[in-house]
Amino acid sequence: MPQGNILPEGSILSTAENIRFLSSPEGLRSAYARGEVLEAVAERCDAAHNLHLRLPGIRCVIPRAEAALGIADGSVRDIAILSRVGRPVAFRITDISGLAAAEPSIVGSRCAVQAEARDTLVENLLPGDILRARVTHLESFGCFADIGRGVVSMIGADRVSVSRIRHTAERFRPGQEIFACVLCCDPDARRVYLTHRELLGTWEENAARFSPGETVRGIVRGIEEYGVFVELAPNLSGLAEPCPGLQEGDLVSVFIKSICPERMKIKLSVIGRTPGGTVFSPPEYFIREGRLRTFRYAPAGAVRTEETVFA
Repeated sequence: MPQGNILPEGSILSTAENIRFLSSPEGLRSAYARGEVLEAVAERCDAAHNLHLRLPGIRCVIPRAEAALGIADGSVRDIAILSRVGRPVAFRITDISGLAAAEPSIVGSRCAVQAEARDTLVENLLPGDILRARVTHLESFGCFADIGRGVVSMIGADRVSVSRIRHTAERFRPGQEIFACVLCCDPDARRVYLTHRELLGTWEENAARFSPGETVRGIVRGIEEYGVFVELAPNLSGLAEPCPGLQEGDLVSVFIKSICPERMKIKLSVIGRTPGGTVFSPPEYFIREGRLRTFRYAPAGAVRTEETVFA
């Protein structure tokens, strides 16, 4: 993985080494001396927006200014801190003087860990690198995902899949582990931009799973006067003749009339709406590691060409 050991928050929470460091004052002193990155679950956020982490018999506080990168300069809102309650937090110990107190405590910084991870990722990632990520929150215009120790990057809605969607919640859920591909890095803004659809397979790879004469399930993604666009897979849609009463998001059964690779066309006939509404299922990835140089969605010889070139 091009990320190395810089993985989304929660990735080391249950590891033996992390648990060993957190389980005793001696372990915490060792982690402090070595500058180890640790993870613990945020138990609460107090009225001053300091984070309190769950450690065995020892209080751990992350002051507000150190709880999220961008809080100190006002570029990030406090919701970035509040939303960590109940979730893993990556941090580095900055003060162990409280370990000798009657009620032992330590102080940590999440910002220091985030800043280090951000700089390392921006300076070392290349366009086309495939990463592990964890979805943090969803908007109609994009999916936000942690690509390493709380560093969040965005997948634009148009980069989620070839098949169009109204909202990224139709593809993802908060907390979901996904794969993503680096679209580009902006060293000046210290940001990484992601894409996702290239990992979901080409038209040909997706179409190979279907055959004329089959009846399968699909999701209505678009309705036009001339027909209904039905998604068979996130990177594959077909066109059915007009069918009254359907709405976008409906789950339907469709008969596959024909598949034409040269024109990238799948002709369908809607059999009917099926119960249960839209079904959410995790993405099926054709690629999970390595680095992409180019991605050509269209089959060889197709009239249309759709290609991503990773500079």
